[in-house]
Amino acid sequence: MTAAFMDLVDVTIVNIALPTIRQDEGATDGQIQWITAGYALAFAALLITGGRLGDIFGRKRLFLLGITGFTIASALCGFAANPEMLVASRILQGGMAALMVPQVLSIVHATFPAHERGKVFGLFGAIVGLGAVTGPLLGALLTEWNIAGLEWRPIFLINLPVGIAALILGSRVITESKAPKALKLDLVGVVLVTLAMLALVYPLTQGRENGWPVWGFVMMAASVVIVVVLVAYERAKTRRDGSPLIELSLFKVKSFAGGIAVQTVFGLAMGIFFLTWTLYMQLGLGWSALRAGLTGVPFSIAVSVAAGISVQKLVPVFGRKVLQAGALLFAAGILIYVWEAGHYGLGIASWQMALPLVVMGLGMGLIVAPLTDAILSEVPREHAGSASGLINTVMQMGNALGLSLVSVVFFNVVEDHLRQGAGSVAFIDGFRHALLWAAAVMVGIFLLMFALPKNPVVASEPADGEVPAQDAAEEERELVG
Repeated sequence: MTAAFMDLVDVTIVNIALPTIRQDEGATDGQIQWITAGYALAFAALLITGGRLGDIFGRKRLFLLGITGFTIASALCGFAANPEMLVASRILQGGMAALMVPQVLSIVHATFPAHERGKVFGLFGAIVGLGAVTGPLLGALLTEWNIAGLEWRPIFLINLPVGIAALILGSRVITESKAPKALKLDLVGVVLVTLAMLALVYPLTQGRENGWPVWGFVMMAASVVIVVVLVAYERAKTRRDGSPLIELSLFKVKSFAGGIAVQTVFGLAMGIFFLTWTLYMQLGLGWSALRAGLTGVPFSIAVSVAAGISVQKLVPVFGRKVLQAGALLFAAGILIYVWEAGHYGLGIASWQMALPLVVMGLGMGLIVAPLTDAILSEVPREHAGSASGLINTVMQMGNALGLSLVSVVFFNVVEDHLRQGAGSVAFIDGFRHALLWAAAVMVGIFLLMFALPKNPVVASEPADGEVPAQDAAEEERELVG
């Protein structure tokens, strides 16, 4: 539980400090994007492999290794001498999280009998909910306090005592376990997926700062070729030993294929919104990190409330329409925000943002909680674990892609307006432009959701009761969402 809390807080704590990092370290716009996108990309690329390593070599062993690496990477982030070192350390941190996170709920499943797991998951849900709310506020406070003159660095250094405590406790109290029939590793698949994502994300992130050179378009075209090679290799891997990184037969299930598209595009929209939102508040409006963090509280509360209601009350009655209503509600909240940002300009107050943030939060809550079950509802039981791991992987990849697109939909507009002497208003215009793109994406998600089953049902566990590590990882990350 301590490790899960640490991972969640680290994901949510960074965004609020990015403007301070940009100002204090002289980081470029591209480096700001890589600080978040690099973590998401490394986590996505290694998530399924991290789960399989735990199944093969022991979940306790991989859990402790992941915590150790995550803590060391946090220290490197905190003491980074320049933006380049910070980006590299964040990529390492994401990779270590991919070793640590998949083991958390796998260990719970292996340790507790079925009749006791409900209590554990209840505690886990409470801790995750606490982390989702406290992460941004903690990041704002630590940045604002400027402890010992360290400025933004305590947002990473706070992981050191927590990680050491989790390492000591974990080594003493966790029982080792392995999967009776673990899937083999697919390292070639991991390399191909990573190369495909880098070939797409890198030129999108760096292209603007380099004047959109030809090599950027060549790399993006190469990403398509790499995906084709990946598909061919995964088919061959399936025939050879039945342990591909990506179970391609899943995409023959219409609801799964459509749901994967929804999850990817939803991650893209979230990547665009959250980064541009914090830059808008702090660089455009000139707000402190603490004020920006407090402004987001209504959003977090609305997500939590709607998530609980959607699963328990609404989806059993209205089915897929609940998720589609969430997409339209989120889009409506975005449009309200666009109008308010333009109408009030630099004089907008935090309380005036509450309405669009609550509407957006309610929309997000209606989507995130039931989406996984909707995607998995028609997946064959024997592939439930592979499908779950893939769902979270594409969510993180979508997030990384969204963060890279911030160059196109936000920084391009800001740069053009700054050249025209717009001043801080340039960030308002850039934010409104990015929001319009996010609203269009949400409408697209609404249409993609027609591929989901009308009345999603909760996916069954594998017949032997053994939950694969990647399935447990997805369960954790959905609660994080």
